[in-house]
Amino acid sequence: MMPLIDSHCHLDFNAFDNDREQVLNHCRELGLTHIIVPGVTRGSWPALLETCSQHPMLLPALGLHPMFMQAHQDGDIAALQQTLENHRPVAIGEIGLDFFLQGHDKAAQTALFEAQIQLAIQCDLPVILHVRKAHDEVLKVLRQASGLRGGIVHAFNGSMQQAEFYMQQGFLFGVGGALTYPRAQKLQRLFTELPLSSIVLETDAPDMPLAGHQGERNSPEMIPQVLEKLAELRDESAAEIAETTSNNCRTLFKLQ
Repeated sequence: MMPLIDSHCHLDFNAFDNDREQVLNHCRELGLTHIIVPGVTRGSWPALLETCSQHPMLLPALGLHPMFMQAHQDGDIAALQQTLENHRPVAIGEIGLDFFLQGHDKAAQTALFEAQIQLAIQCDLPVILHVRKAHDEVLKVLRQASGLRGGIVHAFNGSMQQAEFYMQQGFLFGVGGALTYPRAQKLQRLFTELPLSSIVLETDAPDMPLAGHQGERNSPEMIPQVLEKLAELRDESAAEIAETTSNNCRTLFKLQ
């Protein structure tokens, strides 16, 4: 059985409340050893930490997501620092910049992102990035962040040039269901060209369903299908991709 890691899955979300145990049992049968569960708001951290404490294969990350700016409050960075000290997650995330939606406050997002990057440096933790329509702005922040331990650019769909800049900063690239759509030729080409040493698998479940599953709840159980598609596009075998992407995660997150 090939060792697999889902590097980005919101298994703490309500969408899994009715069958979380069954989903995790099936994941184990499929060869998954770990699932990284990123945080999105301060209010969600307690339930996320509780869920992860009940299931050893679930590893928490904690962060303040840029798409939930209205939920964030002034004391959240101090609360994040305290929670990091008390619980020691594997990463700070999901953090970043999202300039896709109309009416976003770039300055507020950037200030929040920079504060969390500084915490990551202080705590010697990698980061899990959410970036939409903002790769150049994110890279500008990262270049000024001396001592950051790298991380993952979740659902990466930037250019090869941007990818090279991220790699210089020690970042890996998460790939999931988007790769399986026939129209995703630019993304497929990108993940054919990227070095395997810089790739990790993810689902972003319950979001980002695979082709043929539109409108359904996504699940970490779909990781083997993401692997299968990546193997179809690249010269490496599924076994080699599974082993390398899992090792990439283990090294980044310092997993046993």
